[in-house]
Amino acid sequence: MNARALLSALVAALAAAGCASTAGLTTHARLTDPAQLQAKHSISGARFSPEAWPGADWWKSLGDPQLDTLIGEALADSPSIRLARARVERANALAEAAGAPRRPQVNAAANPSYQRFSQNFIYPPPYGGHWYWQNQATLNFSYDFDFWGKNAAVYAAALGQVKAAEADAYAARLVLSSAIARAYVQLAHAFDLLQLARDTLAQRDKVLALVQHRVASGIDSRIELKQAEAEIPAARERIVQIEETIALTRNQLAALAGAGPDRGLTIARPRLAAPKGALLPSKLPAELIGQRPDVIASRWRVEAAARDIDAARARFYPNINVAAFVGLQSLSWSNFIDSGSAIAGVGPALSLPIFDGGALRGNLGARNADYDAAVEQYDQTLSDALREVADQLVAFRSVERQRPQVKAGLSAAQEAYDLALARYKAGLSNFLSVLAAESQVIAQRSLVADLRARELDASINLAHALGGGYQGTTPPLAAGGS
Repeated sequence: MNARALLSALVAALAAAGCASTAGLTTHARLTDPAQLQAKHSISGARFSPEAWPGADWWKSLGDPQLDTLIGEALADSPSIRLARARVERANALAEAAGAPRRPQVNAAANPSYQRFSQNFIYPPPYGGHWYWQNQATLNFSYDFDFWGKNAAVYAAALGQVKAAEADAYAARLVLSSAIARAYVQLAHAFDLLQLARDTLAQRDKVLALVQHRVASGIDSRIELKQAEAEIPAARERIVQIEETIALTRNQLAALAGAGPDRGLTIARPRLAAPKGALLPSKLPAELIGQRPDVIASRWRVEAAARDIDAARARFYPNINVAAFVGLQSLSWSNFIDSGSAIAGVGPALSLPIFDGGALRGNLGARNADYDAAVEQYDQTLSDALREVADQLVAFRSVERQRPQVKAGLSAAQEAYDLALARYKAGLSNFLSVLAAESQVIAQRSLVADLRARELDASINLAHALGGGYQGTTPPLAAGGS
């Protein structure tokens, strides 16, 4: 085929391509600009600093080397981290495969066959009607010109999935480290409650000794004695309950670290530093999009879906590639490698859709829907990310407001207990007033422990909400579907 004939065929193909139309197929979702999410009043009054973004080792701010070790072990050995790495490797492999059609393809083929040739076909005597070897070996070349960008779009979509998988891997790291830190805070809280339970038992033992002395002196009756004795088993039961919680939490920490339960037995009582309170970055919510791995992963999936649309649309147009080959061909082995057996060829290949039963339109419609779903998922993830930051600010504010009240309550309860005990010793009140005052002290000390755990939880959740030190690459906000 000469160049003029090839051009004529191409023009005819382009004209016929109108039979497969993209009319009416489009996307509907639109990306949310982070600046459109109003959060000014929700985060007003907070302390701001450009340096408030957490570091990649944000948990070290809690000041407990044992926690640092646990998280380090988990990030090195946890199955969830290895799973995330495998997904990144898979995405990279798929991207490599997707990029292959963008480059020239070369392959070798050898096709020896022993066959009988027809007497009534193109082979004259003595070949017709007899058996001969037909041998062929070629080196084949092909190249897809990709005029409409289909191959480039498929490759770009695969690269987007790689970026998403990388962000997901960091998100898995953040989820795991946050889960360990939260469980560690619960362990610290359990140890605080255990200390309270042991102090309570010791105090009740002292009170029981006092009541026994008063009964022996004839000051109190056996009613007060039995009341005092009844408090001892309850205190011991509480200790056993908390020790169970500690054992279960240690098992949980060991599992999160990717180790067996024996690892949990080595975990000592946590020594966590007090949080420094809520400190937010100066450019919220605008910069949150570049700090949260889950937001960035969602954004890259939007980009990949947009490129899938480009690839689906390109399939509506003619596909043109060039194929060439060189090799050897003969009807026997004796002259197979002679120069006269050489063969070669080159030529274009043209294909175009005309009537496909709606397959192309269905594929493009599905890719449009995938894009819409990815955009909505991104918008929801972005909204949730900002909500999580605001939630932790609310938690910190609540802790700050509760702290003086709890402190005052504990002081008053302790004073009331001391007075009730002194009056009981002096014979000015009954034993029930001591029990009532003691219950208030226990309740207030429990509130102190609860409040400390809530504050530590809030600091962990805030580091998680701010991305845990992730620094990712985000595609431009303008990129998208049709």
